[in-house]
Amino acid sequence: MDKKLIFYISLFVTLTLTAKAQDIKVSATFEASRIYIGDHIRFKVSVEQPVDLSLSILSFRDSLKKNIEILSAAVDTMRSQDGRLRIEHNYLITSFDTGRYELPPVYAEIETGNGVKRFYSDYSYLEVVRTDITPPDSAEIFDIIAPYNAPITFGEILPWLLLAALIGIMAYFVYRYYKKYKSKAVVEEVVKPTEPAHIIAFRELEKLKKDELWQQGEVKLYYTRLTEILRQYLENRFGVNSLELTTHETLTLLLRSGFRKNVDFENLKQILEGADMVKFAKYNPEASEHEIYFTEAWSFVNNTKIENDNFSEGGAK
Repeated sequence: MDKKLIFYISLFVTLTLTAKAQDIKVSATFEASRIYIGDHIRFKVSVEQPVDLSLSILSFRDSLKKNIEILSAAVDTMRSQDGRLRIEHNYLITSFDTGRYELPPVYAEIETGNGVKRFYSDYSYLEVVRTDITPPDSAEIFDIIAPYNAPITFGEILPWLLLAALIGIMAYFVYRYYKKYKSKAVVEEVVKPTEPAHIIAFRELEKLKKDELWQQGEVKLYYTRLTEILRQYLENRFGVNSLELTTHETLTLLLRSGFRKNVDFENLKQILEGADMVKFAKYNPEASEHEIYFTEAWSFVNNTKIENDNFSEGGAK
C-alpha cells in the first residue's frame, strides 16, 4: 500500500478522534465537602462521551487514597436522547481520620494512532472533622453522635398494658377459684353448742308452736322454720352441716355418719320432702298435716337424743 495513503488514513483517524474527543467530559465529585468521622457519603465519577468511542475509565478498589476507604461500588450506564453515553462510577466511602484530603483528577483514556490520550476531571476535596463533643487532642474514645433519648410511644407501651391486663384477669380468676374450692376443701371444725342438741331443738320447736305461723296464713314460713330447726339439730347432734344442702344431700350425709334407715329416718325424710313441696311447689297442706309434721319433728329429736336408752340400738350413731 502506498505510504502516502497510509499517512492520510492515519491523519483522518487522528483528526476524527480529536474531533470526538472534544465531546468527552470527565467529572469527579464528593457528595459533600465536609463530613464527621465515620460518616458515609458517595463519590461519583461521571464520563460523558459519544456512543461509538471505547474509553478506559480509572477505577478504584479498596480506597480512593490513604484514609479514605471504599465501602461499596457500582457502575451505571445511561444513553441520552441525543445519542451520547453517560457512564457513572458510584463509590460509597468513609474515613476515620481527620484532615483535609485532596484527590487527584480522575481520568478516562483512549487509544489513538499517536498513542494514548487521557481526559481528566478536576481535583476533588474532602474534609473529615471530629464532632464538637470530642476534644481534638484527647486519646479517650467518644461516641460519634451523642445518645438520643427517643420518646416512648403508645404503640410501645400497648403490648405491656395488654400483658398486665391479662395477668390481672388471670390472677382474679385464680383467686376466685382458690377461694371457692378452699372453702370446700377445708374441714370446718364443728363448734359444739354449750347446751345439748335436743334441748336447743325442743326450745325452738316450742317457740315455733307459740308463734302460730300457719294459723296466721304463714304456711311457707312455718315449714321453713321447722326444717331449719331440724337441720340445725342434725348439725349439732350428728355433725351433718345441712343448712345449705338439699334434702337428698342431707339424708345421704346422715347415712354416711352412721345413722340407720329406720322409722326415725323415714319420718325425717317425710318432713323434709313435705316441706320442700310447700316451699317450692306451692303445696298447701291441710291443718291436720301441720300438726302431724310438728309431732314427727318432735319425735325425731326425742328418739335420737343422746339420753335416749334406745339410741344406740335404734337409730343414730
